[in-house]
Amino acid sequence: MSQNTLTDSAPRRAAEAEPAASSKRWWILAVVAVAQLMVVLDATIVNIALPSAQADLGFSDGNRQWIVTAYALSFASLLLLGGRIADLFGRKTAFLIGVVGFAGVSALGGAANGFGMLVTARALQGAFGALLAPAALSLLNTTFTDARERARAFSVYGAIAGAGGAVGLLLGGVLTDAFDWRWTLYVNVAIAVVAFVGGWLLLTNHRDAENSKLDVPGTLLVAAGLFSLVYGFSNAETHDWGSGLTWGFLIAGGVLLAAFAWWQTKAAHPLLPLRILLDRNRAASFLAVLISGGGMFGVFLFLTYYLQLNLGFSPTKTGVAFLPMVGALMVAAQLGTTVLVPRIGPKVVVPLGFAIAAAGMAWLTGIGVGSSYVSTVLPQLIVTGVGLGLVMPAAMQLATGGVAAEDAGVASATVNAMQQVGGSIGTALLSTLAASAATDYLAGKDATSKLVRAQATIESYTTAFSWSAVLFAAGAVIAFVLFRRGAPEQDANAAPVVHM
Repeated sequence: MSQNTLTDSAPRRAAEAEPAASSKRWWILAVVAVAQLMVVLDATIVNIALPSAQADLGFSDGNRQWIVTAYALSFASLLLLGGRIADLFGRKTAFLIGVVGFAGVSALGGAANGFGMLVTARALQGAFGALLAPAALSLLNTTFTDARERARAFSVYGAIAGAGGAVGLLLGGVLTDAFDWRWTLYVNVAIAVVAFVGGWLLLTNHRDAENSKLDVPGTLLVAAGLFSLVYGFSNAETHDWGSGLTWGFLIAGGVLLAAFAWWQTKAAHPLLPLRILLDRNRAASFLAVLISGGGMFGVFLFLTYYLQLNLGFSPTKTGVAFLPMVGALMVAAQLGTTVLVPRIGPKVVVPLGFAIAAAGMAWLTGIGVGSSYVSTVLPQLIVTGVGLGLVMPAAMQLATGGVAAEDAGVASATVNAMQQVGGSIGTALLSTLAASAATDYLAGKDATSKLVRAQATIESYTTAFSWSAVLFAAGAVIAFVLFRRGAPEQDANAAPVVHM
């Protein structure tokens, strides 16, 4: 056989594979979107149902936060491992195991007869989510290689990642009102059936890093580091910043992550190859996802409290109240990733999105005890949704674009880790600042007065919204400084190959 024949064989195989890719890729996007929705909405769907679950199972207020924190801890600390497993053993295998496992432990949580069983199920949900989420994102990265179609696919994925929290609030409210809090967990079984059948029929198992080995020391260092970091910030909500359980774990997390970064320069098969982080646009995108996650989760948390406790909204009505934000986010996501970023680049689009989101949050500080949703909340939500829609999908697309196929899973996992860690840190920081604001307002006042207590809660919410605005404003500055000028180029040599 001639050398020319050997040289021409790879392009010919790629050309032969193109029709199959064309016929399947949008169905694959639908399956990935369903699976991602299940993972993202579970970060918030249980929140609205917590009061009902607490009354049913009888656990204390102190234990209540761990129903949420257990999910975040295991999800954030295991994401890089999950992403590398997808690269090593195949994305279809990781995707299907993640879907089945997530559904199984969701059913376990729905059937919980006590606090211990429920918190264990939530931790296991996070573990299977850490396997599923990076596999889903890396499937998009390796399925869509045409620049325009890839932008459209990531606009859908990014919109789901950004809006999934609000959808979780809506769905959690509807299920809690119509049925029982347990259905906020049982619903995952129905979603998982759709994702599993689609994944089984449409995907094939390709291993882009099959010649590599798992970096065990790196896995242990990053898992322990992320766990300590998220746990330390979570303790800031129930303890104070001077507590050893807060600063001790934060310091330990920093040391462990620094050791992890050092080890990645020495390991033969690093868990997170540093070449992934060295691209300027990609590093800026990771930071953008981290910051937007921190501010976004704060919006959901404190606005949920305000709508239910101050305006008297039901769980279902609270969820519906977030829908305009979801709509604005999805429209902006499509505009940003398919029109604006390809033409003018992320250096303009992402900082603009952060600035718009900051303006929306600053505007939201005008709420009062007797405010109207239509005039004082709705316009601000729409503005914030537009801003986040310009930031998140574009950042997620750029964070995984141009990554070699064997690194797609771990790059995708890093994006998810940034969003989850950002949400955990943002929630803890904003909760602490909000609680301090309420305490300061009550100082020297009649704390038994309902009006005074109501105004104290308003002070806590507006403080959280103010700091969210500051966070988004900082994101605008960081994104403007770090992103390169001009539209991103499609690197034909680094672009992932389509594997179905």
